[in-house]
Amino acid sequence: MKRTVEETRQQLRAAATAEFAEHGADGTTVTRIAARAGVNKERLYAYFGDKDTLFDEVLTEALEELSHAVAPDGLRFDDLGEFAGRTFDYYGQHPELARLLQWEGLRGAPPVNATARVEHYGRKVAAAAQAQRDGVIDSQIDAGHLMFMIIGLAAWWFSVPQLATMMTGAEADDPGERARRRAFVVEAAQRLAGLQTNSFAE
Repeated sequence: MKRTVEETRQQLRAAATAEFAEHGADGTTVTRIAARAGVNKERLYAYFGDKDTLFDEVLTEALEELSHAVAPDGLRFDDLGEFAGRTFDYYGQHPELARLLQWEGLRGAPPVNATARVEHYGRKVAAAAQAQRDGVIDSQIDAGHLMFMIIGLAAWWFSVPQLATMMTGAEADDPGERARRRAFVVEAAQRLAGLQTNSFAE
């Protein structure tokens, strides 16, 4: 059955996401992406222009999906632990995002879609600062540093899974271990925010 233009574009984006996550923008080729998608590479050029533009689109789309998943009702940090838990869940379901962000940092080019992302992260920091003024988050910690720490706390498990296994002695695909890690992330975020919680999960 003949695919529509949007179906072909989506097929190419999915293939590109997998290739870029595995090899980075510099380590893969248009030919490999097109072959993985089962599409003529001329279609890729026609729809996206070039490989770098496709990398930018793939990463931008992935970050937008992350944002919608972790803050579907808008940015509110009355429960920073829940925000951290949702972030952990998203990276667990989409570990390729952690790899894409690492490749972005390694490729030596300006950040993808930098202006929009700076504005987006600025809104996160502003929401955290508002929560500080509301007395929900400890005002003694820098709001920008706090938000960076929360994202790292949730995402780093999937950025260096081998290190997590070496340090905890447990495999990430064990459901019980995944639950323990999530519980730790949630409570650690609450403690960073200065909220009173129970002890860390055993």
